[in-house]
Amino acid sequence: MVTQKKLLRHFCNLGLLLSIASIAPVKAVPPETAMPTSQRQIEQPFEVKLGVTLGGLALIGLELWWFLLSKSQGQQATANQGIQELTIKVDGGYNPDRVVVKAGQPVRLNFFREDPSSCLEKVILPDFHIAKDLDLYRVTPVEFTPQKPGEYPFTCGMNMARGVVEVKASAATNQNE
Repeated sequence: MVTQKKLLRHFCNLGLLLSIASIAPVKAVPPETAMPTSQRQIEQPFEVKLGVTLGGLALIGLELWWFLLSKSQGQQATANQGIQELTIKVDGGYNPDRVVVKAGQPVRLNFFREDPSSCLEKVILPDFHIAKDLDLYRVTPVEFTPQKPGEYPFTCGMNMARGVVEVKASAATNQNE
């Protein structure tokens, strides 16, 4: 598994390697193969090259952090008459996109769809064999009972918008094992 320290170390090594490579002298081009003056290569100062390289590496690092390392905080479902319940707003994605529930207890996720795009008109929970159509501006309840702790994804019909149901072990499931 890639840790943040390893990832940072790899970025530093890559930056060092690129900066060393940019310092290396360029072979002189013989005059007979030289470019015309209108297309002559413009030499940039070292500081500009270094700034562009470091800026690019910073943007790559930010992108990797955003997609791989940033994990949204899950929202705990609230117990209501023995059922864990949470409303999920469907508008360009799922909000919240991470739901925390307890194993062995019934769950009701109420999807309220505000986005008219066809991508979000269906929600699929493959691990629970559930696929439901979501009506626009209406609450659509989805009920299931997770038995084992773990992370179970839910997606739109096109698998573009995603969310996760994080099932944690409850005290009752710990005693049964």
